[in-house]
Amino acid sequence: MQIIHKDLKKGQVKVAIENFDDLWYLSAIIEDGDILRGKTQRKMKIGDGDNAKTVQKTIMLSIKIEKVEFHKYSNILRASGKIFEGTEDIAKGSYHTLNLEPNVIVSLQKQKFLGFQIEKLKEATKKKSKIMICVLDREQASFAVMKQYGYEILSELKGSVQKKDSPEIIKKSSFYQDIRKLIEEYDSRHGFDKIIVASIAFWKDYLYEELKKSDVSKKILLATCSATGKNAIDEVLKRPEVKQALKDDRIIKEINKVEEIFSEISKEGNVAYGIKEVKQAADVGAVSALLVTDSLIHEYREKEIFYRLDKVMKTVDSAQGEITIVSGDHDGGQKLDGLGGIAALLRYKVS
Repeated sequence: MQIIHKDLKKGQVKVAIENFDDLWYLSAIIEDGDILRGKTQRKMKIGDGDNAKTVQKTIMLSIKIEKVEFHKYSNILRASGKIFEGTEDIAKGSYHTLNLEPNVIVSLQKQKFLGFQIEKLKEATKKKSKIMICVLDREQASFAVMKQYGYEILSELKGSVQKKDSPEIIKKSSFYQDIRKLIEEYDSRHGFDKIIVASIAFWKDYLYEELKKSDVSKKILLATCSATGKNAIDEVLKRPEVKQALKDDRIIKEINKVEEIFSEISKEGNVAYGIKEVKQAADVGAVSALLVTDSLIHEYREKEIFYRLDKVMKTVDSAQGEITIVSGDHDGGQKLDGLGGIAALLRYKVS
């Protein structure tokens, strides 16, 4: 994301959306009551009577947000509301939807930017590491690319290895060559900074011998896992060697924060979870760190009760509490969803 103009004291920011990850960031920043301005297509009637016709025109509109919809895999963010400012031939107060996508420029006006929203803006402008994960066993490999909202499975590859074959025979199969070729193809397409290769036992070592034939070998980080597929990817992200290598990555930070929540729960420490308990703690200024999943935000917006969650977040922000929006697409977010999608570390226990 590129910030074209910023005046946070006046609640103003103008940004250029560069990629799909930027939409995830904006979905956490834009809220009800904001004024969003951008170019849009709108049907307009030209002429009268029999000569009248309807055409699509590109115009500049401002809308007062009433609804925000973001579905991670549709690659579009929809912001809907009443027209606040437009052209002379478009009445104020009628409804319109702005579709946000890459290569679009929009201006956002808020009454006040909350601390976590400012952090999201900063985060969105930073260069992100491009990371691929490959997990494999003797006859299957899964490939995923890390996103700001978790990770996306790219593909799965099946080998033709017979289970009774010895390791020596397996090493001679074309399975590892096929994996290498696919890794090279993905790397040429995305330009990864790191490629994590993980497996049960020694399979990753056999693959690494094959990868040494390629320039991608310089990007390889080896790790161990006890499963395959999606479960293995979640496991790999928790491995100490991976955490150390990716310590500045947002997903690792989210996973660590969720693990801290569960650690406090296990020892009955200063922690609250579920909307009711967290609200009670927020109301008395006890929340030092608030974690909310993006899936809970989406659910509350769908049910048109987001104002309840929004009030809790603003209360925490006003008390200088840290707020983290956690993606529900990785293991940490899924575990937090199991607690109701919201939890907080407390400055002190609340009875």
